[in-house]
Amino acid sequence: MCGICGELRFDDGQPELSVIEAMKEQLRKRGPDSEGSYLDAPVALGHRRLAIIDLSDRAAQPMVDEAAGVALVFNGTIYNYPDLRRELQGKGHRFESTGDTEVILRAYIEWGEDCIARLQGMFAIGLWDRGRQRLLLARDRSGIKPLYYAQTGEQLLFASNTQAIIHAHRQAGVPLDTGIDATAMHHLFTLHAVVPAPRTMLKGIRKVKPAHYLLIDNNGSVEEKRYWQLKARRPEKTMTEADWVQAVHDELRRAVEKRVKIADVPVGVLLSGGIDSSLLVGLLAEAGQKGLKTFSVGFEDAPEEKGNEFEYSDAVAERFNTEHHQLMVPNNQVLPRLPEAFANMAEPMFGQDAVAFYLLSEVVSKEVKVVQSGQGADEVFGGYFWYPRMHHSLTPGIKRFADEYFDRDHDEYLEMVDPRYHVKDVTSELMQDLLDEVEADEYLDRVLAVDVTTLIVDDPVKRVDNMTMAWGLEARVPFLDTQLVELAASMPPEMKLPNGGKHVLKALSRGFLPDKVVNRSKAYFPMPALKYVRGEFLEFMKQILLSDQAKQRGLYNPAYVEKLLKNPEDYHTRLQGSKLWHLAALELWFQQNIDA
Repeated sequence: MCGICGELRFDDGQPELSVIEAMKEQLRKRGPDSEGSYLDAPVALGHRRLAIIDLSDRAAQPMVDEAAGVALVFNGTIYNYPDLRRELQGKGHRFESTGDTEVILRAYIEWGEDCIARLQGMFAIGLWDRGRQRLLLARDRSGIKPLYYAQTGEQLLFASNTQAIIHAHRQAGVPLDTGIDATAMHHLFTLHAVVPAPRTMLKGIRKVKPAHYLLIDNNGSVEEKRYWQLKARRPEKTMTEADWVQAVHDELRRAVEKRVKIADVPVGVLLSGGIDSSLLVGLLAEAGQKGLKTFSVGFEDAPEEKGNEFEYSDAVAERFNTEHHQLMVPNNQVLPRLPEAFANMAEPMFGQDAVAFYLLSEVVSKEVKVVQSGQGADEVFGGYFWYPRMHHSLTPGIKRFADEYFDRDHDEYLEMVDPRYHVKDVTSELMQDLLDEVEADEYLDRVLAVDVTTLIVDDPVKRVDNMTMAWGLEARVPFLDTQLVELAASMPPEMKLPNGGKHVLKALSRGFLPDKVVNRSKAYFPMPALKYVRGEFLEFMKQILLSDQAKQRGLYNPAYVEKLLKNPEDYHTRLQGSKLWHLAALELWFQQNIDA
C-alpha cells in the first residue's frame, strides 16, 4: 500500500521534480517506509512506500525496465500475482523481486493495456510507456484505491489524494481550478456525500472511474476504457438455499484467506461486533489462523443510544481466541480530533464514523500494518432497510429509488444552497442512467449493482482508505472481492432480503458465530455525540457555519442555516443523518483543505 503521483507535460517541457516532491510531501502518511522519484521527459513519477509484500529494496518504486522503456508506480495489492508471475515466467520473463509490483510491470510488457483486466485485487496504477509516449492510469473494479488527476493545457497531474494536487498548486505554482463544481455539490447533498467519478467537488480535479483506465498521450489526448462490468443475471443452474449458503461460504473464505496470505507482515481484523467483521474473524480461525489480532472502538453513551458494541465484539474475540484490543474514546477527544480527521479526507465525507476509523487506525497502526474490514457486506448482500422498500415499491421511475434514498429532494436543495449553485435535478438523471446501464433480472439487482460499483466507492470504501492510510495502515475488504461480488450479484433477492437482510450470511453464521451476534438487529457504527447534535458539538457546528470563512464562501442560504440551527434535531435525512452536520462537514472540509 502506498501513495503515488506523477506529472505528464504536453508542451515539450521537462517536468520539475519540485512538483513531484510537493505531491510526495502530502503522500507521506500513506507511505512512511521509503520514497522514490523518476524523471524521463515529458513524464515524472513519485512514490511513497508502505512495505507489505517483498520488504526489500528490490520492490522499491518507481519500478523501471529501461530496456522496455516502461516505468511504474502502483498503490494496492494484487491477490493473484503469484499465478500471473508463474504464467509470465513460462513466457520467458525473469524477475528480480518477489512482490506484486514487478508482476504488473512485466504483465504490461507482455500484454500491454490488456494486462489490467487480468489483475485481481485493489489497485491504482500510473504507468509510463516511453515507446508509445503514453501514460496509463488505471483503477480497480470496486474503486478501493483512489486515483485523482488534474489536467490543464500544459500538463496532467495525478495522485492518490486531492491534497497532493492542491499542494502542488500552492507550493509549485501548478495551475488548478479550485472553484466548486455545482453538479458535484448536488450529488454530494443528495447521495450522502457521494460524488460519483469522474467528478469531485473541485472543478479542476477529477478521479478515474472504478473498473476503467485512461490512456493519455504527450499531446494531452485522453482515451477512457472500461475493462469490467458487473452483471446481475441468475445462473443457468438452479440453486437451492443450501447451495447458495455453501457457495458464499466457500467464496468468502477464499477471499479472506488470500487477504492474509498475500502479505509479508501480520494481518489483523477491525472487529465491530457486527456479523460482517465477525465472519471474517471466524473464517480466518476456521482456516487455521493463529495469534489473530482484533480491534474494536467505542464511544460514550447518549441517553438515546449506547456508544459501543463491545459485548458483541468481546463474544467473538472469546469464541475464536483472538488477541483483542479495545479503544474507548471519550467525547472530549472526539471534538478536538475532528478537524485533523477532515484534513486527511481526499473529499468531503458525512459519515459520522469517519473520525472513529481515524482514531482507531491510529491505535491499530502501532500493532499491525494490514487489517481486514467488513465494509461492503451490506451493499453486496442487501443489508440495509431501504432495499426491501425499493424492492416492493410500485412507484414509477427514479422516484422508486429517490423516495427511499435521497438525503433531500431537489426543491429543498435549491432552498439550501446559494443561487450560484442552482442546477437542474442532475442527480436523478445520473442515477436513472446508472440503473438503466445494468444488465439485470430484477429492479433490486440494478440497485445493488449500482451501489456496489458506484455509490459504495465514496461511502464507505473511500472513508476506510483515507482514515486508515492517514496512519500508514492498509485496509483490505474481502466482501468486495470480485468473485464474491459476481456470485452475490447473481443471487435472487429472496436469498438477501429475508431475516432483516443479509439472509445468506446469517444462514451460514448460525452455529458458527455466537448467537447474540447472529440474532441482533441491524446496527450502525455508534457515535452518539455526532448523531444527537447538542451541547459542545452543536456549538462547534455553529462556529463553523457562522465563521468568517463560511460567510465569505457563501455556500448556503443563510435562512436555511438559521432554520437548522434553531432546531437541529428536527432535521434528519431519510437515512437518519443530521442535515446540520452535512452542512458543517462540507464547510469544515473546505476550511481544512482549501483555506489552510
